[in-house]
Amino acid sequence: MPDNPCDKIWGPGKKYCEQGLHDGGGPPPSDPTDKYGLVGGASKHVRDLAEELITAVKGLVAPDHTWVPKKPDSWVYEQFLWLGQHLAVAIFICVVVVCGLTAWQGVPRLRQMGMSLGWTLAAVAGMAAVPGAVELLNKAVNEAFTAAFNSGQGTLFNVIEDDLARANSIGPLGSLFIVSALVVALAFAALVYMTRQPGILVFVCLAPLVLASLARGGDTTAVWRWANRLLGLIFCPFALLIVTPFVGLAKGNLILDGALLVAADVIMLRMIFHGVPYIGPRVARMARSMVEDRTQSVAVRGLMKAGVPDFSEEENTPRPPRTVATPGRALTQDRDVLFAAYGVNRPSRPGRPTIESAVAKAQAPKDAERYTRIMQARQQAREQAGATTPQNSAAPRTAAPRTAAPRPPANRPTPPQRPASPPTP
Repeated sequence: MPDNPCDKIWGPGKKYCEQGLHDGGGPPPSDPTDKYGLVGGASKHVRDLAEELITAVKGLVAPDHTWVPKKPDSWVYEQFLWLGQHLAVAIFICVVVVCGLTAWQGVPRLRQMGMSLGWTLAAVAGMAAVPGAVELLNKAVNEAFTAAFNSGQGTLFNVIEDDLARANSIGPLGSLFIVSALVVALAFAALVYMTRQPGILVFVCLAPLVLASLARGGDTTAVWRWANRLLGLIFCPFALLIVTPFVGLAKGNLILDGALLVAADVIMLRMIFHGVPYIGPRVARMARSMVEDRTQSVAVRGLMKAGVPDFSEEENTPRPPRTVATPGRALTQDRDVLFAAYGVNRPSRPGRPTIESAVAKAQAPKDAERYTRIMQARQQAREQAGATTPQNSAAPRTAAPRTAAPRPPANRPTPPQRPASPPTP
C-alpha cells in the first residue's frame, strides 16, 4: 500500500483527499445543527470549484500568453519573415529597373524610386517588430482585462465570490446554480479561446507578406485591412466590460449574478460573430444550432438569438440588413485588396446567394407562413379544377369533320386601260 493514497489522484480531488487525511481520515462527523446535512457540508467544495472556474474563464478570455512567437527568430515565423523580406527586395529591384528604363521622365521616376526605397526599409523593419509588438499588446490587454474584472469589490467575479462566501444563508442550491452558470460560461470562453488564438497566430504569420506590399510605393490599403482584423481579435475581450455597470445591482443576489453571467455568454457569442474574421459568423451559428437542438426553452432560444442574430450569407460585399459574406468570399475580398497593393488587379466575382442561405430563408418563420399559404392556395385550385373537369367531360365529344375553308378570291388590281390611239393618216 503506498504511503500516500492520494498520489494517484490529480486535480482538485487530490487537494480534498490530502485535506481529509490531514484532518484524521474518514468522513467528518455530522453536525446535528446542520439543517442541510451532507449537501451543506459540500458547500465549501462547491465554492472552491467556482473559484477555479472563474480563474479558468478569465484565463481563456484573456490569456497571459498567446500562440504567437515572441521573437522573430522562431522557426514558424522565420519562414514567413524570409519570404516577406525577399519579396520586398525583389519588388524594390523591379522598381529600380523600371525607373532606370524610363529615366527620361526625370523627377517623377526619382521620386518613385525614393519612396520605394523608404517604404522597403520600413517594411523590413516592421516585419521583425511584429511578434514583439503583438506580445506586448496582448500582455497589456490581459492586464487591463484582469484589472477590470478583478481589481475591486465592484467587479463581476469578485462579487460572485463574495456572494458564494455568504451563500450559507441562501442554501447550497444557490451555490449549485452559480456553478452551473460558470460551467456554461467556461464553455463559451473556451470557444472564444479556440477561435481567437489561431486567428491571431495566422494574422501575425501573414504580416511579412502584407508589409512587403509597401515596397511598391506605399499603398497602405492592405496594411490597414490586416491591422483592422488583427486588432479586432486582440481587443475583443473588452466587450465584456458592458456588464460592469450592472454589477452593483446584482451584489448579494446569486440569481442576478447568474443573469449577468448569462449576459456575458451572449456577449462572448457576439465577440465571435463580429470579432473573428471569415469564420466567426459560421462558428457562432454552429454554437447556436447546437444549443437550440438540445433545448425547447423559449428563453434559452431567445438568448442564443440575441448572441447570434439571424443572417444570410451572400458571395458579395456585405450589405444590410445582416447580410454577411461567406468565408470564401470574405477571404477572396481581402486577397484582392492585397493583390491590388502589389499591382495585380483581379476581376471581382459576381454576387450570388448560397444554397444554404436560400434554404434558411425559405424556412424562416415569415417566409414559411407565406410558403404555406401559397401551397394551400395551389392545393385548393387543384381540387377545384379536379372537381369541375369530370362534369364537363361526361358527354363524349364527337370530332366534327374538318372541311377545307374556301379561299377568298384574290383581289388583283386591274391594269388601267390605255385609250386607243387614233389612226395615223
